[in-house]
Amino acid sequence: MHLIRPAQPSDAAAILDLIHELAIFEREPDGVKNTEADLVAHLFGADPKVHAHVVEEHGTVLGFALWYLTYSTWEGTHGIHLEDLYVRESARGAGHGKALLATLAQIAVERGYRRVEWSVLDWNEPAIGFYDSLGAGSMEGWTVRRLEGAALAALGNRK
Repeated sequence: MHLIRPAQPSDAAAILDLIHELAIFEREPDGVKNTEADLVAHLFGADPKVHAHVVEEHGTVLGFALWYLTYSTWEGTHGIHLEDLYVRESARGAGHGKALLATLAQIAVERGYRRVEWSVLDWNEPAIGFYDSLGAGSMEGWTVRRLEGAALAALGNRK
């Protein structure tokens, strides 16, 4: 039996390990710059803007959902953006991912939020199939844009 619960500071090392596993899965093994100290500061500091839930079985963290609030000007309320959902490969198929998403959906419903949204890599067919099975639709006509690195610095330093 698994337990879904809000992450605690003592989970930071396990969450970081899962983030590294996710990066390998997403073909970016050297992409993670996050640290255990960063996670503790951002998730459990004085005014956290990021939240996480973990799935635990027999005292071992098997997966996590890391999320933050968004705001929709059209809906006039907050939503949840799921930054990462990851379950260890050895623990998949047991309902852990669905339980994590159901927890976020429950939070959204209880708080009157109208959305839980996330991105998925277009080649990740198992995840897309899983999300489709839950009724999560794709945002047709929308693409994700990102400003980073030199382009971010150039625009951010523009006066």
